[in-house]
Formats: sequence, C-alpha cells, structure tokens
Amino acid sequence: MTHAWKRWVPAVMVPAVIVAAALTVPLAANATASLPTKSAAQVLAMIAQSNVKALSGTVEQQSNLGLPDIGSLGSSVNSSTSSALELLAGTHKARVYLDGATKARVQVLDSLAERDVIRSGNDVWLYSSSNNTTTHVALPSRTGKQPSQTPGVVPTPAELANKFLAAIDSTTAVTVSKDVSVAGRSAYDLVLTPRSSTTLIGSVSIAVDSATGLPLSVDVTARGAKAAAFSVAFTSLSLTTPSADLFAFTPPKGATVKQQALPPTPPKGEKPSTSAKPSAVTGTGWDSVIEVPSSAVPTSLSGSSLLNQLTTAVAGGRLLHTSLVNVLLTTDGRVFVGAVSSEQLQAAAAGK
Repeated sequence: MTHAWKRWVPAVMVPAVIVAAALTVPLAANATASLPTKSAAQVLAMIAQSNVKALSGTVEQQSNLGLPDIGSLGSSVNSSTSSALELLAGTHKARVYLDGATKARVQVLDSLAERDVIRSGNDVWLYSSSNNTTTHVALPSRTGKQPSQTPGVVPTPAELANKFLAAIDSTTAVTVSKDVSVAGRSAYDLVLTPRSSTTLIGSVSIAVDSATGLPLSVDVTARGAKAAAFSVAFTSLSLTTPSADLFAFTPPKGATVKQQALPPTPPKGEKPSTSAKPSAVTGTGWDSVIEVPSSAVPTSLSGSSLLNQLTTAVAGGRLLHTSLVNVLLTTDGRVFVGAVSSEQLQAAAAGK
C-alpha cells in the first residue's frame, strides 16, 4: 500500500482529503445476486478491461468516522478545508455525468447550497453557490487527465476503488465474497483484507458491475466493526451518453470568477522541480505512515479554528482521530498520517 499512500497526500489538501481518500464502503450493496463464479484474479481483470466511457447517475456517500457534524461548529469553518471535512461526516449526495475522457460534471447537493466541478475539454470550472464563487482552471492541451480530487466534492466509486486497487501487494489478501446488487445492477463483491494486525482498517469491499467491470461502490470497515465506517455508492446509474449541455458552464450573474494557474508541465522525461522537501513514508503496507514536511503544509492550517475544535492535544502536537485514519499535526508544523494508532504516529514523529 505504500505507493498509494504517497499519491493520496497532496499537501494542499492536508489533512481533510487525506482522510477522505484513504477510505470507502458499499451502502447500496445489500441485496444478493446470482452470477457465474469468478476468482479474484478474474474480477480484477474485469475492472482492468472495463471501458465505460459515458454515464450519468447519483452517488451517495455515508460517513460514520466518529467526527461531529461540521456544520454545527459555526460559521468560522467556512473554507475549502471545512468543505472537504464536511464530507467526512453524515450523508452526502452528488449527481455525476461523464462523456469520454474530457467531459465530466459532479454536482454535490447540499441542503442549502450546491457545489459543482465541470470539465469540458481543457476548461475546468469549480462553482460554489453558497458564496457565488467560480474558479476556472485551464489544463494544458496535451493532457487527457482529470485534475486531482477537489476538496468538498464527492468522489465516484471508480476513483476511490482505483486508488486501492493500484496498491494491492503482498500485504493484502484479495477474495471474492457473495454477489451483490448495487443501483439495480448485479455485481461481484471484491474484498481486500489487510494482513496487518495493527492497521485500523479491517477490510475494503468493492462491488464490481458484472456486465461492464465498473466499480459501483466501495466500502471501508474498521477493524473489529461490522458496519462500514465510510461508503460511496451509486444509488442510480445509466450508461447512456449525457446531454452535451450538461458540460457547458457560464458563471452565474454576479459571481466572483478566479483564474487559477497550474504549475508548468516539465518536458517529457523530466521531473517537476521543487524546493520543498518531499513527503516521506515509514513502515510498510497498511501500516505505512506518511510524513508531510512543514514546508508543504499550508500555513493557514496551524491557526485553523476548525481543526482546533476537531483535534485533541497529545504529546508532540494535536491529533485528528477517526475510526479508520489518524492525523497528527506536530508542534513544529509537520503532519503525520496513517491508518494506524496515534501511538504509532507519535513514534514516527519522534523518529523511533
């Protein structure tokens, strides 16, 4: 799991999306189906060969990580960090539309507001109705990739499933459980079980569509628990091509529009230059601990009133605790993240 942990820790999202990206669970996969028997290797091959290019549907995320309702903590938490942290508590729904590699739209439906991410070609728009603010990002013409996960936006089951699947190694047992049904579609239940006895994660369950190989839901269950702690699943799904006008976006009247530039893309074969110390990983597999250096941690993080309310004081810093992942913010500005106990994070911070 080590390499995946590195990919899950973009420093600008510490620590909110660190936790969000390290979790998952199928909430709609509660009915059984009857499918031809397949081995774990065969189900993995189905996912690898999946070629779903267009879809529309509703995704529901449920979180039971032991965090309070972010909205109940007051208006002082109105920021991109709080938007991301909000997704770690309660239930959230989003409409998802995809058409090929360069057209996508995700609409997060809050009780009193809406957040959208729209990609059409090389243009990416992020819109929040709560403050009528739009951010525009122009992607380099040669990239066909989606921008990295945006704070405050519900991910699709496939996005999260792919992060876990890319990290399968000898520290993970992979099996197929009973067939399930998600959003009215029959699916194989692929289960990833850590071989570690100390990680907080008990299992990750991925429902794989029997017809297309598309991940329909992802489950992460804490060690010793029966119910999932975090879940993302389709509750409705259509594989027809969405209307083209869904990917057209014009900022609403009166909206504040910000232009955000991406870091320059280095020539092919060259690595991006950076003066910041890279993140370090100690431990192996599911017991890995990521250290994010203070130079890569946003300065606004240390003075965040939201994090002060969500964290508790421990030796060496403050701890954000969930049932699946712990985050340690040290007094010298570093951040340590892992699906391990707080004691293991503190030992890593002390260099033990």
